[in-house]
Amino acid sequence: MDEVTRKRFDDLWSQDRAAQNTAYIAILDATDKPVSWAYDVWDEVVANLGHADNHNRAIAAQVLCNLAKSDPQQRMLKDFDKLLAVTRDERFVTARHCLQALWKVGVVGPQQRALLVDGLARRFEDCAEEKNRTLIRYDIAQSLRNVYDATQDETVKATALALIETEGDPKYRKKYARLWKG
Repeated sequence: MDEVTRKRFDDLWSQDRAAQNTAYIAILDATDKPVSWAYDVWDEVVANLGHADNHNRAIAAQVLCNLAKSDPQQRMLKDFDKLLAVTRDERFVTARHCLQALWKVGVVGPQQRALLVDGLARRFEDCAEEKNRTLIRYDIAQSLRNVYDATQDETVKATALALIETEGDPKYRKKYARLWKG
């Protein structure tokens, strides 16, 4: 890892929001494609999933999702539950940032996809009594659609449509189903 990238990673966890935001944009851009230095920062990113600052938790979740494509050792298979736990964050905005990035894990390979689909299906069912359940379910349906669009895996589509059918409110069932039109 070069010095500039290391400095940006250090700034990801900074209390200086301007430095943190600049680093965040740069790291997300860098990790939009596979990087050779993923394991230089992997444990640090996973550790920040539990950071006291919710900004750091959100950043860590999004960066880890981006690093999934740079994971030939398949560490994501053992760390996925820690990532999925962030979808239950006490700060809903943090949970939502994680939910909206999770699909990137599912496009890496069949094992990661199975883990993601199973985790999102459980989350879809578990959130039934949560305050923001309709947003959570929408994000899950959108994540599954993103995975399907990238992989054309029919089991992902079948799972998503089956989950949508379990929605008790016809208004929201229709809203989630619109993601799968066309």
